[in-house]
Amino acid sequence: MKEEQTLLSVSDLTKDFGGIRAVDSFSIDVREGSITGIIGPNGAGKTTVFNLVTGLYKPTSGTIRFRGEEIGGSRPDTIVRHGIARTFQNIRLFNRRTCLENVLTPLLQRERCSFLGAMLGLPSVRRMERALHDKAHSLLAALGLDAYASFEASTLPYGLQRKLEIARALATEPSLLLLDEPAAGMNPEETHSLANLIAEVREKFDATILLIEHHMDLVMNICSPIVVMNFGALLATGTPEAVRANPEVVKAYLGERKEKR
Repeated sequence: MKEEQTLLSVSDLTKDFGGIRAVDSFSIDVREGSITGIIGPNGAGKTTVFNLVTGLYKPTSGTIRFRGEEIGGSRPDTIVRHGIARTFQNIRLFNRRTCLENVLTPLLQRERCSFLGAMLGLPSVRRMERALHDKAHSLLAALGLDAYASFEASTLPYGLQRKLEIARALATEPSLLLLDEPAAGMNPEETHSLANLIAEVREKFDATILLIEHHMDLVMNICSPIVVMNFGALLATGTPEAVRANPEVVKAYLGERKEKR
């Protein structure tokens, strides 16, 4: 893994929605090969940053560079072709399709074959289809889901649906994988298993990972560096130890708890 090279560089990123500034001059560099965590109170702007990086929103100002190329404001499909994939805070699967079909869909979208070739069942098309089915099964197996290949996505337990969403994102062969609260709704045992899985994904797929998470045990165990946001801005960044000891970080989280009482 090349941890010294910057894969994603976000500089002075700002996003306004009317009179509300959701992201305020936010900057972050994501090293290739790292597992970088973004934490912060609810409403800190974390998911908005993900939406800006993946093209769902256009920045009000600032730059987003991936491998040195400006991608801010590009369409989501263009972002995917650059090598960036994501999961969502609220799971987005094809619920009535099988697990295999969920993973096959992005694989098929990456391949090009003529409509006529598909209709005629040309040998080259059949070989491609077999290869894609094999790859889809391989991805499911890597996420511990191969036994569920024929199950409809909606029938899976919540934790397995989360894994299926990661498998589908990996089907686009990303260099950078963005995970938005992957442990949401999981119990401690599932969260521990997910932490191990994320580390394995980085190694097996040579992927750099940027994740948003509220489960501090997961973040502190697998992420370095950790980036802290508050009110749309960068509050702190550093090692888990440095972030844990930062009084401004403690204050931000204590402030959030106080407001909820």
